Amino acid sequence: MQRIQATPEHPVQVDVSHGVATVTMHRPDRRNAINPEMRRALWSSLQDLEADDGVLVMILTGTDPAFSAGLDLKLIGQDRTSLLSNEPKGSSPPFPPRTKPLIGAINGVAITGGFELALNCDFLVASENARFADTHARVGVMPGWGLTPLLTDAVGRARARQISLTGDFVTATQALQWGLVNEVVAHDALMDRVQVLAASIVDNDQLGVRQMLATYASQESVTVGPMWDNESAGAAAFAKMTTPGADVGARQKSIMERGRSQLG
Repeated sequence: MQRIQATPEHPVQVDVSHGVATVTMHRPDRRNAINPEMRRALWSSLQDLEADDGVLVMILTGTDPAFSAGLDLKLIGQDRTSLLSNEPKGSSPPFPPRTKPLIGAINGVAITGGFELALNCDFLVASENARFADTHARVGVMPGWGLTPLLTDAVGRARARQISLTGDFVTATQALQWGLVNEVVAHDALMDRVQVLAASIVDNDQLGVRQMLATYASQESVTVGPMWDNESAGAAAFAKMTTPGADVGARQKSIMERGRSQLG
């Protein structure tokens, strides 16, 4: 097994074995919240794995107990631009272009920006501990990584609106019933199950796998692509109406307390 250890400057661990690369977000003290270092590390790690001929399938997960709590509210409260100023060029999606499958292994909460990371995977397998929430409206920012088109595509317009307008958590069981995740497994069995699925993909003809993935992506560019453009336009318009940084700082405590109460 090849391993790239996580560091504060590169808070992502990468393990490669038998053609499968596991990318693990590693800021457990902040519930894997996305800071500039995490943002850059995710982008560069996936870009490097895409270019590595020894990697055929990628898995994205987080260090327990969370998948990702989304953009770091502490940083947004201090200075929202500090988190977004170093975005990779031309990166409306959170990940670089890829031709290889990316499976999301959702081991815990996936909130707002973390929810968007999950939605940008090709499919999701969830631990029984997984929870999903879109708190963009509660935080006072708008999504920009494809939440509205991808969530609508996954669960339908009515359920997507319920999730986004309430900000309430969706349990792993609900996520399975609504079509958001493919499977729910015991927490301790999550990575083993995802590795089995990844191995099945590795065993296939790789030219066929990539062409199949490209075909799905081409279809989605027609159906979902215009919705991405609409989301980007809405986010840009909203940014001119409000300055969310100070509001987020003032509301951070209540946002966190509400989340804890819903998680039980």
